Amino acid sequence: MSERQIHYDMLPEHMRDGMKRYVENHVKPGRFLYLILCNDFVRALGYADSVNVTSAEAYARFLYLEAPGNCWGSMEIVENWVKKPTDE
Repeated sequence: MSERQIHYDMLPEHMRDGMKRYVENHVKPGRFLYLILCNDFVRALGYADSVNVTSAEAYARFLYLEAPGNCWGSMEIVENWVKKPTDE
């Protein structure tokens, strides 16, 4: 059985690689993505570039529809995901 394809193309192009590294390889992202993954959209906007300022809905949809449910939602969840081996 093959794994479901994750549609990173829902996100701004310049952010896809960082999200993919986080989701697939458990690499801690930069501050903006980190806060998005922690479900802290208000603080994330303080670190957003001009494209990401208008992309909050795209991130919310991506997390809800595409990202594994156990990799986002709070700081604790994100920190645990980063510590988790990639082969699990």
